[in-house]
Amino acid sequence: MSDDKKVIYLDNAATTRTKPEVVEAMLPFFTEYYGNPSSVYDFSGISKKAVSDARQILASSIGAKPQEIYFTAGGSESDNWAIKAAAEAYQKKGRHIITSKIEHHAVLHTCQYLERQGFEVTYLDVDENGVIKLEELKRAIRPDTILISIMFANNEIGTMEPIKEIGQLAKEHQILFHTDAVQAYAHVPIDVDECHIDMLSASGHKLSGPKGIGFLYIRTGVKILSFIHGGAQERKRRAGTENVPGIVGLGKAAELAMATLKERAEKEKGLRDRLIRRVLSEVPYTRLNGHPTDRLPNNADFAFQFIEGESLLIMLDMAGICGSSGSACTSGSLDPSHVLLAIGLPHEIAHGSLRLTLSEETTMEEIDYVVGEIKRIVERLRSMSPLYEDFVKQGR
Repeated sequence: MSDDKKVIYLDNAATTRTKPEVVEAMLPFFTEYYGNPSSVYDFSGISKKAVSDARQILASSIGAKPQEIYFTAGGSESDNWAIKAAAEAYQKKGRHIITSKIEHHAVLHTCQYLERQGFEVTYLDVDENGVIKLEELKRAIRPDTILISIMFANNEIGTMEPIKEIGQLAKEHQILFHTDAVQAYAHVPIDVDECHIDMLSASGHKLSGPKGIGFLYIRTGVKILSFIHGGAQERKRRAGTENVPGIVGLGKAAELAMATLKERAEKEKGLRDRLIRRVLSEVPYTRLNGHPTDRLPNNADFAFQFIEGESLLIMLDMAGICGSSGSACTSGSLDPSHVLLAIGLPHEIAHGSLRLTLSEETTMEEIDYVVGEIKRIVERLRSMSPLYEDFVKQGR
């Protein structure tokens, strides 16, 4: 791609552009206010207060208390900490965990690790829209179940899960409830008390904040052990000198995101719905993956028959369009998405997937340009497909 070609960035589920206001807030803590927050002298008090202020912003954004927010290196660390530490702390009560088949690999691989340590994990099925079945969850609960971990919204297909109902079930059975809210946090309203959430994972770079910073909410009273041992940081639960610039950036990004959440979501929904409507009506043999309405406001995920998603992505890139075929964490894999297989797509259709995730900066003109390019590229790829040629010859 030439340097002067405009880039239409529609992969905001993978990462987002850090806002200038966020960078501006962070910069002084690299150079001017570089003190260690754990030090006792006045100079370090500026860093300590900045960390405290960010913690307050994040707590307020989900209806939590500041002392329930623990800073981490991002969503994957938060997921690992919540699940591994809960398993270790509550193993005398039981060794059974419930999750779903469409979780992020930070959850799935952690659960698989725990299975090798002697824990038992139930992986719930989902329906054709990617929603877990509450009745199946009820049946999966056992006397030795200690943790339910279900994501707030799926990172690939955008489907929102019935979090409040899941939380209520967990509370009734006195089971810890963790939710991976990396994709949902600051994009949809979240109240940890209303949803009966005991632990929640979030990451800064999904909301126009910096990479390498996130947080784990742990409800007061939950017995969770330290994840990193060493110093007394994060109330002795997560050792290591705090990433002050990252924490400041995360706090600023959350502050900006929460201030515009409603208006931003409405704008993104309008663009998303136009994108979905046009693609489904103008590109034949295409399906929308995920729930048609109960989905993240910026997520549109499609499956195109008779094409390979990788070829589509390369040709979109040549047209200046950035998208993905699923999670950024599995982009090097040739296997079809585990999420698409879980919702019932056959391998050959799952291979033809495209995820487009918008931002508040996306314009209607960009959406219309993208639809035009998708139509052109899909038509070209299908013209080279023997499967599509046979399909057409059979008059289907």
